[in-house]
Amino acid sequence: MGLFNSTFPASMRLVFALSAVSVFGASDVFADELTVASRMIKDQKSVFATIEATDQTIARARIGGTVVELSVDEGSAVEEGQAIGRVEDPKLALELRAMEARIASASAQMDLARIELDRTRKLRRKGTVSQSRLDEAETALKVLRRDLSAARAERAVIAERQAEGSVKAPTSGRVLRVDVTKGKVVLPGESLAVITANAYVLRLQVPERHARFIKIGDPVSVGARGMAATAPTNGDTRTGTVIKVYPEIRHGRVSADVKLGDLGDFFVGERVRVMVAAGERRAFVVPAAFLSRRYGLTFVRLKHGGETVVQPGLAIHGGIEILSGISDGDVLVRNAP
Repeated sequence: MGLFNSTFPASMRLVFALSAVSVFGASDVFADELTVASRMIKDQKSVFATIEATDQTIARARIGGTVVELSVDEGSAVEEGQAIGRVEDPKLALELRAMEARIASASAQMDLARIELDRTRKLRRKGTVSQSRLDEAETALKVLRRDLSAARAERAVIAERQAEGSVKAPTSGRVLRVDVTKGKVVLPGESLAVITANAYVLRLQVPERHARFIKIGDPVSVGARGMAATAPTNGDTRTGTVIKVYPEIRHGRVSADVKLGDLGDFFVGERVRVMVAAGERRAFVVPAAFLSRRYGLTFVRLKHGGETVVQPGLAIHGGIEILSGISDGDVLVRNAP
């Protein structure tokens, strides 16, 4: 209290206060300690995963004929219902013209039958013709009317078959493969293009000995795009989630699907490196603030005994794994900034 009473000038009191703060702050920095103790960590295994489309649909020709239009190529983005090509059958146009002529003929015959019915009704009122003659005229008109209706329905069927020559995208997505070229003759049901929906997953394969460790909901570290030579690190990873584990082991491997957002710009079939859980083990984990690196070596400062060289491993949650150089009970001192 004597140092900071009111008899001292304000400037001198400020100097003493700043000096005390700096001294006590420095002692706190150098007094940070860590007692080394092993703990259980999840072991990670580096594997490759492949970008796969969850749904693939095929745009098929509904009629046989010649491909006269093709408006997409591999990689084209399409919307559901968008016309991507057209198949044309010349016989359908001929059948349509024939039906038009048949409809015109049926219409003319029905007009003649209507005139004949009107004449027969007048003659019947005069008693010139019998009732059976009138019934025959009415029946003939009904038959022709129904023939005309059938011809118009058949024309609609042919027109619909002709319209089915337009091949439409069954779903929104990207064209993965085009199976035909313009001018090719196709049969009904033949594939024109394979379209993948805009829904992708990472499909990975894990060796059988690690299959029991992977479960739905497990987090997975996914590296950056490209065939990196090293495993993903904390600086360039994204985290995905296991959404499906396939119950079948094939060729000594189990498959699993990982959901990861923003995969639309990846190529289908592209491979990326991921880290998956492969069991648990004991390890030493030390925060990076307690490590220093000089001359290509990594050091830690012991509270009693100076510095010692350690062998660092991968960066994991909570710090850096230390493979060798320290043991349980060692007290580490954080290095000065």
